[in-house]
Amino acid sequence: MDIVKYKPIGVVHSPFKGGGGIPRQAAGAPDVAAQIEIFNEYIEGLTDLDGFSHIVVIFHLHLVQKGSLKACPPWDHKEHGVFATCSPYRPNAIALSVVRLESIERKILNISSVDMADGTPVLDIKPYIPDLNPTKAIRVGWLEGKIKDMNKSKSGER
Repeated sequence: MDIVKYKPIGVVHSPFKGGGGIPRQAAGAPDVAAQIEIFNEYIEGLTDLDGFSHIVVIFHLHLVQKGSLKACPPWDHKEHGVFATCSPYRPNAIALSVVRLESIERKILNISSVDMADGTPVLDIKPYIPDLNPTKAIRVGWLEGKIKDMNKSKSGER
């Protein structure tokens, strides 16, 4: 298979200036505000996005240096396959977060519930549509009984 390449559509401006102290998930930072600056050639794609309260942001984990097929989450202290975790150390350094869309000012998306480092390249944005996401009969695998206070955890903490 050929190599897949993506071109960022924008960049995140957040209060997290390095790899440490970033909430492990967007839900762990409900009051953290940031901006997504959309590059000029993609501004037209923002048409009608302002009617949504939340968006899905797909982004490149630009601070991750090396991927792994195993991960040891801080709330379990046991190795799991990376695809059974939310570890940022993945074969492809991509991630997604559902964030609150506070407002749009031309090419700036003001967002909250941010778990992205400053300078994060944004690959895509989609509206979050609850009715299109499963909400019944969800299983959480090995995380069952271990996710209490998970949203309070930040990168760099063990």
